[in-house]
Amino acid sequence: MTLETISSWRSHGGTQGVYRHPSQATGTDMVFSVFVPDHADGTRLPVVWYLSGLTCTHANVMEKGEFRAACAALGLIFVAPDTSPRGGQVADDPAYDMGQGAGFYVDATQAPWAPHFRMRSYIEDELAALIAEAFSADMGRQAITGHSMGGHGALTIALRNPDRFRSVSAFAPIVAPSQVPWGEKALAGYLGEDRSTWRDYDAVALIEDGARVPELLVDQGDADTFLTEHLRPELLSQACARAGIPLTLRMQPGYDHSYYFISTFMADHLRWHADRLTA
Repeated sequence: MTLETISSWRSHGGTQGVYRHPSQATGTDMVFSVFVPDHADGTRLPVVWYLSGLTCTHANVMEKGEFRAACAALGLIFVAPDTSPRGGQVADDPAYDMGQGAGFYVDATQAPWAPHFRMRSYIEDELAALIAEAFSADMGRQAITGHSMGGHGALTIALRNPDRFRSVSAFAPIVAPSQVPWGEKALAGYLGEDRSTWRDYDAVALIEDGARVPELLVDQGDADTFLTEHLRPELLSQACARAGIPLTLRMQPGYDHSYYFISTFMADHLRWHADRLTA
């Protein structure tokens, strides 16, 4: 695969890089970031995937997430993809919650989105193969997390691929997009009006349909302005209780939806993943 290094910095005893490559899945160039701690030659490190939320790129968590010190101490590679294809040839929408920056980690089937909005295939297949080829990654030890729309992506990708990910967590995830305005708009636009096609992209629906993971960790701020309309963590709690999936849902008093919230609990999540990746 053709991989271009856009930038590279030393940080916390490791290397923070930003990379670009031509994607077959999206038909566009895609940009992503990877932090790799220093390690012995030949050593392969476990991987944590981080999926970002609406309006974000790879850069938001890279600049605000405060993950590198913990990743260096724990020996974790940290991969942060973009949230959608981008470019003049790519369909877009003037609203922030549809189009570029709002791919919802689906493979779109509807015009005008279908030619490029294939973020499920990109994350699950193409980028995973590239990470395995280009970095010192132990693909037998993977974890996934994400924020908001990216929390939705992390939960659904893990539920669809239980043999790939040893652990999954999320920050303020959209847990049931089929039941909230953000998700209803995006899923209808990308997949059409047949709601049965939405279930593969809805964590609560996937659990109802039999998908399982060993356990879940979710942090949610109780001062999050999106909590009651778009996030609905109680729906995930109810689904996990019915399915027997252990869920640690931590309602964090006073925290909102921002990276001030995410960065506060990032190291907790990374330690939680490391315990499961190194067991």
